[in-house]
Amino acid sequence: MPEINTDHLDEQQVQLLAEMCILIDENDNKIGAETKKNCHLNEKVEKGLLHRAFSVFLFNTDNKLLLQQRSDAKISFPGCFTNTCYSHPLSNPGELDENDAIGVRRAAQRRLKAELGIPMEQVPLEEINYLTRIHYKAQSDSIWGEYEIDYILFVRKNVTLDPDPNEIKSYCYVSKEEVEEMLKKAASSEIKITPWFQCIAEAFLFTWWDNLNNLNQFADHGKIHRM
Repeated sequence: MPEINTDHLDEQQVQLLAEMCILIDENDNKIGAETKKNCHLNEKVEKGLLHRAFSVFLFNTDNKLLLQQRSDAKISFPGCFTNTCYSHPLSNPGELDENDAIGVRRAAQRRLKAELGIPMEQVPLEEINYLTRIHYKAQSDSIWGEYEIDYILFVRKNVTLDPDPNEIKSYCYVSKEEVEEMLKKAASSEIKITPWFQCIAEAFLFTWWDNLNNLNQFADHGKIHRM
Protein backbone atom coordinates (compact mmCIF):
# COMPACT_ATOMS: atom_id res chain seq x y z
CA MET A 1 0.00 0.00 0.00
CA PRO A 2 1.22 3.57 -0.54
CA GLU A 3 2.62 5.16 2.62
CA ILE A 4 0.10 7.47 4.28
CA ASN A 5 1.40 11.03 4.26
CA THR A 6 1.18 12.47 7.78
CA ASP A 7 3.02 15.75 7.03
CA HIS A 8 -0.17 17.80 7.28
CA LEU A 9 -1.17 16.27 10.63
CA ASP A 10 -0.42 17.58 14.12
CA GLU A 11 3.12 16.65 15.17
CA GLN A 12 2.22 15.69 18.74
CA GLN A 13 -0.63 13.47 17.54
CA VAL A 14 1.57 11.86 14.86
CA GLN A 15 4.11 10.87 17.55
CA LEU A 16 1.34 8.99 19.38
CA LEU A 17 0.73 6.88 16.25
CA ALA A 18 3.88 4.91 17.14
CA GLU A 19 2.34 3.60 20.38
CA MET A 20 1.74 -0.15 20.37
CA CYS A 21 -1.90 -1.17 20.76
CA ILE A 22 -3.07 -4.64 21.82
CA LEU A 23 -4.32 -6.78 18.94
CA ILE A 24 -7.18 -9.14 19.81
CA ASP A 25 -9.54 -11.61 18.19
CA GLU A 26 -13.33 -11.13 18.21
CA ASN A 27 -13.51 -12.70 21.68
CA ASP A 28 -10.97 -10.22 23.10
CA ASN A 29 -8.13 -12.76 23.29
CA LYS A 30 -4.74 -11.11 22.85
CA ILE A 31 -3.06 -12.15 19.59
CA GLY A 32 -0.28 -9.59 19.23
CA ALA A 33 0.58 -5.90 19.04
CA GLU A 34 0.48 -3.27 16.31
CA THR A 35 1.08 0.45 16.03
CA LYS A 36 -1.75 2.83 16.78
CA LYS A 37 -1.32 4.07 13.22
CA ASN A 38 -1.94 0.68 11.60
CA CYS A 39 -4.81 -0.10 14.00
CA HIS A 40 -6.62 3.03 12.78
CA LEU A 41 -6.10 2.81 9.03
CA ASN A 42 -9.35 1.81 7.31
CA GLU A 43 -7.39 -0.37 4.92
CA LYS A 44 -6.13 -2.47 7.86
CA VAL A 45 -9.50 -2.36 9.62
CA GLU A 46 -11.14 -3.86 6.54
CA LYS A 47 -8.68 -6.75 6.81
CA GLY A 48 -9.88 -7.38 10.36
CA LEU A 49 -7.21 -5.68 12.48
CA LEU A 50 -9.05 -5.43 15.82
CA HIS A 51 -7.65 -3.79 18.96
CA ARG A 52 -8.57 -3.20 22.59
CA ALA A 53 -9.86 0.20 23.80
CA PHE A 54 -11.70 1.76 26.71
CA SER A 55 -14.27 4.50 27.34
CA VAL A 56 -14.41 6.28 30.69
CA PHE A 57 -17.61 7.92 31.93
CA LEU A 58 -16.76 10.15 34.89
CA PHE A 59 -19.58 11.65 36.97
CA ASN A 60 -19.28 14.21 39.74
CA THR A 61 -21.18 13.83 43.01
CA ASP A 62 -24.06 15.84 41.51
CA ASN A 63 -24.41 12.96 39.03
CA LYS A 64 -23.36 15.12 36.09
CA LEU A 65 -21.27 13.51 33.37
CA LEU A 66 -17.99 15.05 32.24
CA LEU A 67 -17.91 15.32 28.44
CA GLN A 68 -15.07 16.51 26.25
CA GLN A 69 -14.85 17.86 22.73
CA ARG A 70 -11.90 16.31 20.94
CA SER A 71 -9.37 18.85 19.70
CA ASP A 72 -9.14 19.75 16.03
CA ALA A 73 -5.60 18.30 16.15
CA LYS A 74 -6.93 14.75 16.67
CA ILE A 75 -6.36 12.49 13.68
CA SER A 76 -9.66 10.64 14.00
CA PHE A 77 -13.00 12.26 14.86
CA PRO A 78 -11.56 15.79 15.39
CA GLY A 79 -13.92 18.30 16.96
CA CYS A 80 -16.40 15.62 18.01
CA PHE A 81 -18.07 15.61 21.41
CA THR A 82 -17.57 12.41 23.37
CA ASN A 83 -17.48 10.80 26.81
CA THR A 84 -14.95 11.81 29.47
CA CYS A 85 -12.00 9.87 28.09
CA TYR A 86 -11.52 7.29 25.37
CA SER A 87 -8.22 5.65 24.45
CA HIS A 88 -6.31 2.36 24.32
CA PRO A 89 -4.36 0.20 26.72
CA LEU A 90 -0.84 -0.29 25.38
CA SER A 91 1.08 -3.49 24.78
CA ASN A 92 3.22 -3.30 27.91
CA PRO A 93 3.20 -5.57 30.99
CA GLY A 94 1.21 -3.18 33.21
CA GLU A 95 -1.57 -2.58 30.69
CA LEU A 96 -1.70 -6.13 29.30
CA ASP A 97 -2.68 -7.50 32.73
CA GLU A 98 -6.18 -8.93 32.23
CA ASN A 99 -6.84 -9.86 35.86
CA ASP A 100 -10.02 -7.91 36.77
CA ALA A 101 -9.29 -5.63 33.76
CA ILE A 102 -6.51 -4.02 35.82
CA GLY A 103 -4.43 -3.28 32.71
CA VAL A 104 -7.28 -1.40 31.05
CA ARG A 105 -7.99 0.48 34.28
CA ARG A 106 -4.30 1.47 34.54
CA ALA A 107 -4.49 2.78 30.97
CA ALA A 108 -7.60 4.79 31.88
CA GLN A 109 -5.81 6.34 34.84
CA ARG A 110 -2.87 7.24 32.58
CA ARG A 111 -5.04 8.86 29.91
CA LEU A 112 -7.26 10.75 32.37
CA LYS A 113 -4.01 12.39 33.51
CA ALA A 114 -2.65 12.94 29.98
CA GLU A 115 -5.82 14.37 28.44
CA LEU A 116 -7.64 16.03 31.32
CA GLY A 117 -4.82 16.58 33.82
CA ILE A 118 -6.66 14.59 36.52
CA PRO A 119 -4.07 13.52 39.15
CA MET A 120 -3.82 9.73 39.29
CA GLU A 121 -4.39 9.69 43.05
CA GLN A 122 -7.82 11.28 42.48
CA VAL A 123 -8.93 8.25 40.43
CA PRO A 124 -7.53 5.20 42.25
CA LEU A 125 -7.82 1.95 40.35
CA GLU A 126 -10.37 0.50 42.78
CA GLU A 127 -12.71 3.42 42.00
CA ILE A 128 -12.64 2.78 38.24
CA ASN A 129 -15.55 0.38 37.71
CA TYR A 130 -15.44 -1.97 34.71
CA LEU A 131 -18.99 -2.70 33.48
CA THR A 132 -18.93 -4.46 30.13
CA ARG A 133 -17.50 -4.38 26.58
CA ILE A 134 -18.78 -3.29 23.18
CA HIS A 135 -17.45 -4.34 19.77
CA TYR A 136 -17.91 -1.81 16.99
CA LYS A 137 -16.45 -0.44 13.76
CA ALA A 138 -16.62 3.15 12.45
CA GLN A 139 -14.94 5.30 9.82
CA SER A 140 -13.71 8.79 10.68
CA ASP A 141 -12.85 9.71 7.07
CA SER A 142 -11.56 7.98 3.95
CA ILE A 143 -8.25 7.04 5.64
CA TRP A 144 -8.80 6.68 9.39
CA GLY A 145 -11.27 4.68 11.44
CA GLU A 146 -11.89 2.49 14.49
CA TYR A 147 -12.37 -1.25 14.95
CA GLU A 148 -12.32 -2.13 18.60
CA ILE A 149 -13.54 -3.98 21.62
CA ASP A 150 -14.17 -1.13 24.03
CA TYR A 151 -14.18 -1.59 27.82
CA ILE A 152 -16.81 0.61 29.49
CA LEU A 153 -15.48 2.17 32.70
CA PHE A 154 -17.46 4.27 35.21
CA VAL A 155 -16.03 6.65 37.81
CA ARG A 156 -17.99 8.79 40.27
CA LYS A 157 -15.68 11.37 41.77
CA ASN A 158 -15.11 15.08 42.06
CA VAL A 159 -11.79 15.76 40.32
CA THR A 160 -9.58 18.69 39.40
CA LEU A 161 -9.06 19.33 35.70
CA ASP A 162 -6.15 20.77 33.72
CA PRO A 163 -6.86 19.68 30.11
CA ASP A 164 -4.21 19.42 27.41
CA PRO A 165 -5.40 21.69 24.54
CA ASN A 166 -3.72 19.38 22.04
CA GLU A 167 -6.17 16.68 23.14
CA ILE A 168 -9.25 18.60 24.20
CA LYS A 169 -10.98 21.60 22.63
CA SER A 170 -13.58 22.06 25.37
CA TYR A 171 -15.21 20.19 28.24
CA CYS A 172 -18.37 20.45 30.33
CA TYR A 173 -20.43 18.63 32.94
CA VAL A 174 -23.86 17.71 31.62
CA SER A 175 -27.20 16.34 32.81
CA LYS A 176 -29.10 13.48 31.20
CA GLU A 177 -31.41 16.02 29.56
CA GLU A 178 -28.44 17.82 28.04
CA VAL A 179 -27.05 14.56 26.61
CA GLU A 180 -30.48 13.76 25.13
CA GLU A 181 -30.43 17.22 23.54
CA MET A 182 -26.93 16.58 22.16
CA LEU A 183 -28.07 13.32 20.58
CA LYS A 184 -30.89 15.21 18.84
CA LYS A 185 -28.48 17.88 17.61
CA ALA A 186 -26.10 15.20 16.33
CA ALA A 187 -28.97 13.52 14.45
CA SER A 188 -29.66 16.82 12.66
CA SER A 189 -25.90 17.40 12.10
CA GLU A 190 -25.81 20.55 14.27
CA ILE A 191 -22.94 19.02 16.24
CA LYS A 192 -20.69 15.98 15.79
CA ILE A 193 -20.39 13.20 18.35
CA THR A 194 -18.16 10.14 18.25
CA PRO A 195 -19.72 6.86 17.08
CA TRP A 196 -18.75 4.96 20.24
CA PHE A 197 -20.35 7.61 22.47
CA GLN A 198 -23.48 7.52 20.33
CA CYS A 199 -23.63 3.69 20.51
CA ILE A 200 -23.21 3.62 24.28
CA ALA A 201 -25.59 6.54 24.88
CA GLU A 202 -28.36 5.02 22.77
CA ALA A 203 -28.00 1.48 24.10
CA PHE A 204 -27.07 1.73 27.77
CA LEU A 205 -26.05 5.07 29.20
CA PHE A 206 -29.33 6.38 30.63
CA THR A 207 -30.17 3.15 32.45
CA TRP A 208 -26.73 3.11 34.02
CA TRP A 209 -26.98 6.81 34.86
CA ASP A 210 -30.22 6.13 36.78
CA ASN A 211 -28.38 3.53 38.85
CA LEU A 212 -25.05 5.13 39.71
CA ASN A 213 -25.44 3.92 43.31
CA ASN A 214 -25.93 0.33 42.20
CA LEU A 215 -23.87 -0.23 39.06
CA ASN A 216 -22.79 -3.73 40.07
CA GLN A 217 -26.08 -5.13 38.78
CA PHE A 218 -24.99 -4.14 35.24
CA ALA A 219 -21.46 -5.52 35.42
CA ASP A 220 -21.26 -8.20 32.74
CA HIS A 221 -17.66 -9.19 32.09
CA GLY A 222 -18.59 -12.30 30.13
CA LYS A 223 -20.50 -10.59 27.34
CA ILE A 224 -19.23 -8.53 24.42
CA HIS A 225 -22.06 -6.43 22.97
CA ARG A 226 -21.79 -6.44 19.17
CA MET A 227 -22.92 -3.00 17.99
